[in-house]
Amino acid sequence: MASQSQHRVYIPSNARSNQYILAEFRLDELFYSHFSSPAEAYQKISDTLFTLCEENSLHNVHVLANDKLPIVRFNEESYCLQTKKQVLFFYNPKHHESHTCLSEPGHQARKIRIIFLATGDELRAHAADFHRRVTKVIGLFKADLAHCPTVIKIRDHQHLTYDLFANAKGNKESYGYKLRSLAPRYQARACDLPSTHSEMTYVTVGIPLTRNIKTRFLKESDTGYAKLYRYIEDSFLTACGAKNLSRIAMVANDHIPLVRNSQVDRNDQNSELQKISFDPANHDSQYFGYWHEDKLVQTIYFIIAAGDEDKNDIGYGKFMNSVEGALRGLADKLEIPATQQNVTVRFYQHVSYHA
Repeated sequence: MASQSQHRVYIPSNARSNQYILAEFRLDELFYSHFSSPAEAYQKISDTLFTLCEENSLHNVHVLANDKLPIVRFNEESYCLQTKKQVLFFYNPKHHESHTCLSEPGHQARKIRIIFLATGDELRAHAADFHRRVTKVIGLFKADLAHCPTVIKIRDHQHLTYDLFANAKGNKESYGYKLRSLAPRYQARACDLPSTHSEMTYVTVGIPLTRNIKTRFLKESDTGYAKLYRYIEDSFLTACGAKNLSRIAMVANDHIPLVRNSQVDRNDQNSELQKISFDPANHDSQYFGYWHEDKLVQTIYFIIAAGDEDKNDIGYGKFMNSVEGALRGLADKLEIPATQQNVTVRFYQHVSYHA
């Protein structure tokens, strides 16, 4: 029993599940030459895609022809907000549906991104069926759209989001998760992934620099924020080291972290996003710290990635127990009040391949 229990993590019953699939392909001048304008090309892409989506019960799908990256979050109200580099989708999978095409006048997109948002109840239980329907639509889309590029990259994203201190706030019910990796989960439901797929599993948590933290750890005599960041950084490294977690990052530069596999992507950043690439196969310590001593941010992001050694037939439950232990240790050092402040944990599972 003890051996089995260590591979099961108990997550609050009010945790939110989310899933979306991103399909993307590049457009060249040859593709655009078949249309009178980029707008006509995007209309043709949208018309073809949305017809197929209706036929396959995919009710929340968006075409992005503006070279911006989609970010997905839960919300009781449906919003689509844009920044210079991002499109933020806020929605409740139980209630919200939409088919839209987002483009900008005069802009010729280098890449088309199609985002399929899962809808309905029990998203995790129905994840394989959603993936199967999306890949079916993508195959039909490639066949039906003349001049469509032959290679489309698929990224399947799944999240579990919950408050680390839900129990302290009175949410006593929890559910034991094994957190199996996507490939065997899908295979058990007759949805096989290509053998040449790439997987990433990781956790992110954003901790606001509240007045309490600043007053405790910042002194009026400080001429910058280096001492504060180093204290938090050292606390994070110590907490993770105690749990043998070695693929980690701290982002405090006002950028949103994006996690990738270093075998596919390199570390990079733009004005809004911080790409962090880990190698799951490399057992050496991988730490990335991004902060500036002259700039105080509102939120610090911490990332902990799983390695190949954390992946087993049972699942990532043991890894998540270690992650939770490290995060509780960090919260203790920062003296975060469990009954008053949320520490929102996001457990991510991604798989990507070319279709």
